[in-house]
Amino acid sequence: MHEATITNALVKTLLAEAARHGVSNVKRVTVKIGMLKAVEPQALSFCFNMFTEGTIAENAELVIEHLPPIARCRRCQVQFKVPKFKFRCPDCDDTNLNIIQGEELFIESFEVE
Repeated sequence: MHEATITNALVKTLLAEAARHGVSNVKRVTVKIGMLKAVEPQALSFCFNMFTEGTIAENAELVIEHLPPIARCRRCQVQFKVPKFKFRCPDCDDTNLNIIQGEELFIESFEVE
């Protein structure tokens, strides 16, 4: 379950940033995760609750925003949302693509009380 490793790193980053800003209580955390990361939301939420227990983020709401894969064709430069993980340009049918969204994993923001 790679969600535990991912969540542990996210929580460490969250707590470090909160400490840097003198925050004493985190009530909501928003993370953005690209769909290509293959992160299971329920597992991430479970791990988040586990890793924040006893911290300033205990009982914080975790908001997960999924970012769909978006690619740009290297041949014709068309940018498109990748349908059902079909990595083929809808205009020229080429498979030589740049992935420009869908591999992210970061804390977008956190709210305090």
